Amino acid sequence: MNRTFLIILITYVSMQLSTFVAVPLALLVSGMVSDSEPAVLLYSISGYWIFISFSIGLLIILLVMNKNKGVLDLPGEKTSPGMSAIWAFIGIFLAFFSQIIAVAIESLIGISPGSQNTEDIIGLLSYVPLAAVAVAVIGPILEEIVFRGVIFGWLYRKYNFFISGLISALVFAVVHMDFTHILLYAAMGYAFAFLYAYTKRIIVPIIAHMAINSFVVLTQFFFAEQIQRWAELNETMFALWRFAIGGIL
Repeated sequence: MNRTFLIILITYVSMQLSTFVAVPLALLVSGMVSDSEPAVLLYSISGYWIFISFSIGLLIILLVMNKNKGVLDLPGEKTSPGMSAIWAFIGIFLAFFSQIIAVAIESLIGISPGSQNTEDIIGLLSYVPLAAVAVAVIGPILEEIVFRGVIFGWLYRKYNFFISGLISALVFAVVHMDFTHILLYAAMGYAFAFLYAYTKRIIVPIIAHMAINSFVVLTQFFFAEQIQRWAELNETMFALWRFAIGGIL
């Protein structure tokens, strides 16, 4: 792995681990001067730190990439700007389709829909709306550079797409720390890897990823009650489906 890739990975890991240092320290200091409830302080500080750390991490990574232009270029010819825009649009539906398949498989084996990771993030945004920028925009850019541009790109230069996509998708899923829905995250990671490998442009999966995250944030934030009712109905339908398939088998 080249030096630029290592710097990007170290920056990303440091950004993630900084939460375990910065947030407790800020919570300790804030607790001395604020009368707010500890839980409110924790959510507020965590939300602001996510925005700050993500912004700093992205800035450093972009500066590193600017000094090493073309570091994320994959072997092969890039699609034209017009076709790249079309594939970015198609990629949104491709990512949604991969989620639907993953949810269906999870439901068949008894895993309830709904991600705790997503619920925690939405809860955080209710305290710090600014963190939505990190979740919907900065986060997807960082993740695509790291998991597709660096991890998948490095593997893709050594192995075939299936192996490279599978390994990078699993790493992507594990990092989200939602092991119940690891298949869901891995399916999305694999879809984004396909977009990158096919178009040879990292901007394509970035756009698709930002669109997915923005859609989730907006719908969960503004239509939480309707989504909950839909999820309950959906879970009942899948339960009936599992029962029907079990009877057939």
